[in-house]
Amino acid sequence: QVQLVESGGGLVQAGESLRLSCVASGSIFRQNTMGWYRQAPGKQRELVASITSGYSTDYADSVKGRFTISRENAKNTVFLHMSSLKPEDTAVYYCNILGGYSGRYYSTSPWGQGTQVTVSS
Repeated sequence: QVQLVESGGGLVQAGESLRLSCVASGSIFRQNTMGWYRQAPGKQRELVASITSGYSTDYADSVKGRFTISRENAKNTVFLHMSSLKPEDTAVYYCNILGGYSGRYYSTSPWGQGTQVTVSS
């Protein structure tokens, strides 16, 4: 069974950076497209970044140019480097294994506990 464990969140000030990590177990990680989602209070969970097995990346417009997704297959880990953080980036961040294709991705695995990111102004 797939298990996803996110870490690296915290409380930062606007303009600062954070790097999130997600370790995946129970799947052939290197073959998976991986994604980072976030869910702010009172809002739906949204996909903010994805990376394919071939290292192609895609980003939501709201984070493009500020967030970078990467992966380290040897460690079954996907990262999200977030810079120039804004208060509106405050959310719980989750990773997941993605099905579908660019523009039509969907989550395929049970959600982990997520990691809280809070950005103060």
